[in-house]
Amino acid sequence: MKIVLDSNVLLVAIGKRSKYRPVWEAFLSGKFQLILSEDILHEYEEILLEHTTTSIASLVMEIFIESPDVIFKRVYYNWNAITADVDDNKFFDVAVATNAEYIVTNDTHFNEAKNLQFPIVNIITAEIFLGIVATL
Repeated sequence: MKIVLDSNVLLVAIGKRSKYRPVWEAFLSGKFQLILSEDILHEYEEILLEHTTTSIASLVMEIFIESPDVIFKRVYYNWNAITADVDDNKFFDVAVATNAEYIVTNDTHFNEAKNLQFPIVNIITAEIFLGIVATL
């Protein structure tokens, strides 16, 4: 399974006491592939440095760079599907470019992209993905 993980979900999933920790553990154990672009990787690093320690941010970034379950993708077309927060389009665009099964996000800005006739991208919450991960 290939997914795109919004930075807001990554941030809550890496916490050892977080109820979303099984998402991070499933990634670490190879239960799904994470799709990243250079822009997404930079946002992850920025968010992690802002909300965690430098050592945690460095460790997580190193895991992404070394993991065989990360797919790096360059995006050549911008759909501009999310107008409420155009910065979120990087997640949508890479999901379309790689035919990802899901974008996992708790950001309501993605709701407008759920109603598109084309391209169709499955956008789900971290809570729903937690249930999916439990079945893997």
